[in-house]
Amino acid sequence: MMNILITNDDGIYAPGIDALVRWARHLGNVTVVAPKVEQSGKSHSIEFTKPVEIRPVDLWDGVTAYAMDSTPADCVRFGICGLEKTYDLVLSGINRGVNLGADLVYSGTVAAVFEAGRLDHRALALSTYPTTLREATAELDRVWQFLSENALLEKNPLYNVNIPKEPQGLRITRQGSTYFSDVFEEVEKNMYLQTGKQIDDVCPHDETLDTVMTEKGYITLTPLLTTRTNLAVFESLKELR
Repeated sequence: MMNILITNDDGIYAPGIDALVRWARHLGNVTVVAPKVEQSGKSHSIEFTKPVEIRPVDLWDGVTAYAMDSTPADCVRFGICGLEKTYDLVLSGINRGVNLGADLVYSGTVAAVFEAGRLDHRALALSTYPTTLREATAELDRVWQFLSENALLEKNPLYNVNIPKEPQGLRITRQGSTYFSDVFEEVEKNMYLQTGKQIDDVCPHDETLDTVMTEKGYITLTPLLTTRTNLAVFESLKELR
């Protein structure tokens, strides 16, 4: 049986991680390290300038779980480095809200996957719309079967998965562009709240994009890399002196 580490960015008491833990137990032995409170939008930040609280919690039978007063990336770091364990798979989610396009740079859910990859682990980020957790949970077996039958984790260790309601099928996609407009709303004098609304991808007919295909009703699986080097530009410029 597999050893599985689970985290999220909505917090350890969020419904999404509860659904994911209950599903993942049929795959193997589960360890949970998740934020004590919500860490949405914290991206890949970590805390190394002060101590953080890490407390055991008893939430699931047969599951070792910790609530950590830090970010999803730190939760993965503690699960692997702090507990001195290795895992066959790291799962992050199920996030309350899809993680698509340019928003991946902000997502704590996706950052947990990048941290797992940095530490040489395979990982999946799993997200759905705020109102479709029950439907998304029902699709997890389908997603896992697709991953397994096509040996996707052998081809690439990291994937971002978004699950809409009543999906028509599954598609391998690439990261789209801007998915959300940003607005600073003044809620009182000198106090602002960042809000906005969902917008269409700038290439709304490109069916290779996660933004487009999730909105069209498909489960999207986007292979991710931890490197940020533009290899095409590097190859074209590497002889410059």
